[in-house]
Amino acid sequence: MTQPYPGPNRGPWPYPVPYQPLPYQPPPRYRPLRKVAIVSIVLMGLTALAAVIQSVLLWRSYDDVKRLVYGLLSEEEIDRGVESISGTGPLLNLVSYLLMGTGIAFLIWLWQARENTDFLHSPFAPRPAIPADPMRGPHRRATGWVVGAWFCPIVQFWYPFQIVQDVTRASEPTGEGRPRSGRVRALLYSWWATWTAFWVILVGGGAVAVIGFIVWFVRLIQVSESSDASSPYVDIYDMQDFMVRVALGVDIGFTVATVLLIVAAVAASLLMLQVTGWQHTRAMPPPIQDLPRPVGPPQYAPRYHRPGPNFPTYGP
Repeated sequence: MTQPYPGPNRGPWPYPVPYQPLPYQPPPRYRPLRKVAIVSIVLMGLTALAAVIQSVLLWRSYDDVKRLVYGLLSEEEIDRGVESISGTGPLLNLVSYLLMGTGIAFLIWLWQARENTDFLHSPFAPRPAIPADPMRGPHRRATGWVVGAWFCPIVQFWYPFQIVQDVTRASEPTGEGRPRSGRVRALLYSWWATWTAFWVILVGGGAVAVIGFIVWFVRLIQVSESSDASSPYVDIYDMQDFMVRVALGVDIGFTVATVLLIVAAVAASLLMLQVTGWQHTRAMPPPIQDLPRPVGPPQYAPRYHRPGPNFPTYGP
């Protein structure tokens, strides 16, 4: 015998529970990556080319920088140098703009490649794959880290590499959870090592150059204040040598960073093409195998006589 459930407007227990549908989640789908990969690779090439041009310009202006530091330039040469610097400024800034555009295109490709791996490991894929750890899935980091890992301090030194490595593993047709090809592993590690070293040299070298200029300026003020007021000359030869060494270090550092950028661009381009090809192959339905054809004349099922008017009969 059912008992009434306490509460307003409630019937006898068990009372019917209203149906609450679960929120709709669209199934994962595959997005072709070829166009995004080509755009990203082209931007990588343009960035490397602009960095090479900037490195050449730095080395060509090194002698003029030395003469400027030692005070060997005339006013006319200084004016020409200022005009040359102002004219090449947009060209030098082009590296920063291209580097920013390359990063945006690469992140778009990486985000779509990550979503494609979710499709490849779902029942909707033509050839669904089972990850090595079904409880965790093929990825060690959440989807939001695809973008946030590049900007979060400290973890930006290994989270992006793990994300790209997981996408590569989940895209490989072997389905064993790790890349078997030594070539793919070499591309992964060479790309990340050169890319990290490029940023360390670029940011660290820029900070050293700024600190060197500040130190030089402070020492120049100290020397001028401590010099003899009756003497018209101030001994700043050591400080001039210091600034020349800083300028040489900037040129060498940027040249090394340019070489690292070229290696990283080549490795990243080859890796993107490999992952794009793998995902395209796995997203396509498997080919239909031709059924074996029977040997000999075709066989037909016999028809039997059924009694009834106007019913055709075959055979005896």
